[in-house]
Amino acid sequence: MVEDRRTRRTKRLLKDALVQLVLEGGYEGVTVEDITEHADISRATFYKYYKDKPTLLEAIVSDILDELRDRLAPLSLESSRGFTGKPVLELFRHGLEERDAYRMILRGEGNGSALRTFIERRVASATNVFTARAAHFGVDVRIDPHVLARAWVGEQLTVLQWWLESDPPPMTPEEVTSMLLELSLRGRYWANGFDHPPEQHDL
Repeated sequence: MVEDRRTRRTKRLLKDALVQLVLEGGYEGVTVEDITEHADISRATFYKYYKDKPTLLEAIVSDILDELRDRLAPLSLESSRGFTGKPVLELFRHGLEERDAYRMILRGEGNGSALRTFIERRVASATNVFTARAAHFGVDVRIDPHVLARAWVGEQLTVLQWWLESDPPPMTPEEVTSMLLELSLRGRYWANGFDHPPEQHDL
């Protein structure tokens, strides 16, 4: 069912209100009344669309993830056949466009439920890409693809949070993506200045 313009606007106002209130004072202290007052929308209208505050939070996360999925979809085939960096660049660009919502999610507001949902969706996507890429090139991944995906997603999100919490961000999306791509392609030994891995006892 396609929502009309008024419904979309109302939902957007409620979502924006929750995000702003959470960033200002934390999730736990925000009430439905606070949200409706901030959005200048009646409580009855709130309950027409959302069961409660957690439901509204879930909708925000779902919207962000769906938007990101749609933006990454055209890149999926190319990503499964090589390391392009384009999905990471798109993640950072989207994060910048929806900066407040991302900051709320990445801070772990709502008892971490939003962040857990975000991570699990991103890990599932990354696992699929890594598995498809290995199949395309006829190679076997050297560690469990789920571990590989979680390490990659965790790395991205940690950098993304730091980047979005900086005001203004300390580098462009292209610059930070380039660094993460170099890290992915060359590894941490290279990033730390070594041409070859040091001896085990030096770690």
